[in-house]
Amino acid sequence: MAKTVDMTAMFKDVMGSFPVDTSAMEGSFKTVATLNEKLSGVALSAAEKSADISSKWTKDTLAKLAEMSKAKSEPADYAKAMTDFASANAEAAAEHMAAYAEIAKKVQMDTVELLMAAGKDMQDDATKAVKKASDDVQSAAKKATAK
Repeated sequence: MAKTVDMTAMFKDVMGSFPVDTSAMEGSFKTVATLNEKLSGVALSAAEKSADISSKWTKDTLAKLAEMSKAKSEPADYAKAMTDFASANAEAAAEHMAAYAEIAKKVQMDTVELLMAAGKDMQDDATKAVKKASDDVQSAAKKATAK
């Protein structure tokens, strides 16, 4: 009678000949975790600066409103106060929007810099992993042919 080949044992032997190195995955995970930490830092810093600008803008506007709402002796003074408030508000809006644009530009530059650095790190990690895997396969093939 013909004996059936145990495919499970054969596959187990073959897979055992090609060891899996998880250090490459661990390195990639650490790289991604570090990238996420740095990107979060960029985002949180931008949010903090934006909140500071918003707070300052609100305080300035309230101070100008307080000045505008003071009692005037002449009716024309009310018109002048309104004009001064509107003019100062328009100027402040331009300044604050420019400050927001600077924050956005810095976030964009920092993000691109981080992503480029991470891409280089990941490429280096992948190159090392492929080289190690290739060396392991060659070593396993040599062992298999030597038997």
